Amino acid sequence: MFMLKNWNSRSIVYLLLSVAGLIGTWYFNLLAIKQGRDFLADWGSTPAVSSATTDLLIAASAASIFMFYESKRLKMKYGWLFILGSFVTAIAFTFPLFLAFRERKLAS
Repeated sequence: MFMLKNWNSRSIVYLLLSVAGLIGTWYFNLLAIKQGRDFLADWGSTPAVSSATTDLLIAASAASIFMFYESKRLKMKYGWLFILGSFVTAIAFTFPLFLAFRERKLAS
């Protein structure tokens, strides 16, 4: 099948993680919107939340730097869209999605 060309088991696992990241984060985003929560105020409401926020921001920054340079190294078209997409969706979605497409590129 043409659609499955270059999709190895590792890229499929990354793709599944990407889907889980999108569904998981947007479920809670929509729940927060429905409840009328203030996203920015809630991020710093407790030390545990602040710890998780710091963890996420550092990991997202490292992932973004990796995606930028790795997409350039592999000459992946539109690699910057994965970084931009993380701002409008979630890094839990875009980073595994990037890794899936990276695996495809490496397999080609």
